[in-house]
Amino acid sequence: MKNVFMVLMILFTASCAEKKDALTANEIVDKAIKNAGGERYRNAEIEFIFRNLEYKSKREGGKFNLQRKMTDSTGNEILDILDNNGFQRLVNDSLVEVADSMKVAYGNSVNSVHYFVQLPFGLNAEAVQKELLGKDTIAGREYYEIKVTFTENGGGTDHEDEYLYWIDTQNFEVDYLAYNFEENGGGVRFRKAFNHRIIEGIRFVDYENYQYKDIYIPLEDLDSLFEKRELDLLSVIETKEIKVTPGS
Repeated sequence: MKNVFMVLMILFTASCAEKKDALTANEIVDKAIKNAGGERYRNAEIEFIFRNLEYKSKREGGKFNLQRKMTDSTGNEILDILDNNGFQRLVNDSLVEVADSMKVAYGNSVNSVHYFVQLPFGLNAEAVQKELLGKDTIAGREYYEIKVTFTENGGGTDHEDEYLYWIDTQNFEVDYLAYNFEENGGGVRFRKAFNHRIIEGIRFVDYENYQYKDIYIPLEDLDSLFEKRELDLLSVIETKEIKVTPGS
């Protein structure tokens, strides 16, 4: 009887230790952000080229300024700016009126590019809701599965979209992500990160971008389909000519 009691005590102690060591979704994301650059994001100026367009972000603590520069078919230089005060567009350095509906669309477009390039930094935004679904294995490595949704207030026009991030349990790098969307008929995407590099202490990656024919499939099933090679490669997403200017 004494031996049985000792065994139960050992199992109980081990169970308590495991629960104590278990990380929450917020803690996992915090570690991922710290690993990818942490506080460096908050006061950095980041410039890059994406799909032949020029992007720049400036952050000073809670202040942000996200930019996209392009030239239209008639040679006009267009500068889109999204900051704490909202969206504005300059054409040849002159401020132009933009309909409210288009301000939202243009602003979301600018924000989306900066969001993906600077992942996982944006995962601690106020509108983000995080849930730890569990753990899974991809290519022999163990990952936390973190589901991300957005509140309606502050989550933008696409707040109903869902995201899933696979975060390495050892080094807390975001190696895979998936999301669904309703725009243009809806769809799902699965991305595999590659070309990892560190620039001025901030981690950047490119992505292989995959799609799947069943747009209603649960996001947590996409990693298994990826390993079975049942996803279709849609595109390769590359961020070029990255320049980081650290803040003071």
